[in-house]
Amino acid sequence: MTQPDLTIYLAAPRGFCAGVDRAIKIVEMAIEKWGAPVYVRHEIVHNKFVVDSLRDKGAVFVEELDECPDDRPVIFSAHGVPKSVPAAATKREMVFVDATCPLVSKVHIEAERHYDNGLQMIMIGHAGHPETLGTMGQLPEGEVLLVETVADVAKVDVRDPSKLAFVTQTTLSVDDTIDIVAALRERFPAIVGPHKEDICYATTNRQEAVKAVAPDCDALLVVGAPNSSNSKRLVEVAAKNGCNYAQLVQRATEIDWRALDGIRTLGITAGASAPEVLVNEVIDAFRDRYNVTVQLIETAQENIEFKVPRVLRIPA
Repeated sequence: MTQPDLTIYLAAPRGFCAGVDRAIKIVEMAIEKWGAPVYVRHEIVHNKFVVDSLRDKGAVFVEELDECPDDRPVIFSAHGVPKSVPAAATKREMVFVDATCPLVSKVHIEAERHYDNGLQMIMIGHAGHPETLGTMGQLPEGEVLLVETVADVAKVDVRDPSKLAFVTQTTLSVDDTIDIVAALRERFPAIVGPHKEDICYATTNRQEAVKAVAPDCDALLVVGAPNSSNSKRLVEVAAKNGCNYAQLVQRATEIDWRALDGIRTLGITAGASAPEVLVNEVIDAFRDRYNVTVQLIETAQENIEFKVPRVLRIPA
């Protein structure tokens, strides 16, 4: 039986960003340096395949520091942690390595600088997300107020409208954030923003690539985890930019084939914590059912690399 034709538009950039790549290397190097087990507070990045792979190598993932023994190293995830976490580890005389993405650390530094200048912070982010909790935890309670939507801006209760600044979670929708920032500036004209947009280069680049692909696709798949903020934003961006069906899948086994019946063009991308092996797995699943032609749609090139902490460099 002849297989139907399918053109796959493969978005680029996609998949691992520099911060994710650095965090994974930190865990692997820690296991090499200190041996197993090495503890990791929270998933190092939001991807089950990556977490399971590191677990097989000797990483133990926990949610809180009190689940870690004093005599084994602990690594803090790429999303960042409240200041109270490294303070508690120091008090317990633990060996710890901070794998916070440098672009998230930049937001932490911004927040502290504004606080030192007497400004109360407003954070644009998602409640309960590890990055949001980490950023809000850089300052004393009440010094960072969270807004998630334009509607939240109208309700936020600030101490002094003339002494405000804002920061954002790095993995948000670029377009949605623009609207929230506009609402903040309208209500609080004196509010101070970051010198450079907080949304990271990788989030922006992956969303722009989806915007380029989505209008030409009958459907679009985002390879990523359901707890990955940047992956979920890619699904939303596809839907808002002309793609009638967008689905988040962790693996090829999660593809809803019935929903894709009759498609002739398919977009594929991956969130910043999804490895390329999973993208290839999805493409191979379509090759089993279709006569596939793959076209790369590249909207930017990335050559950023973040160095690992000096403490983990092992002499040759």
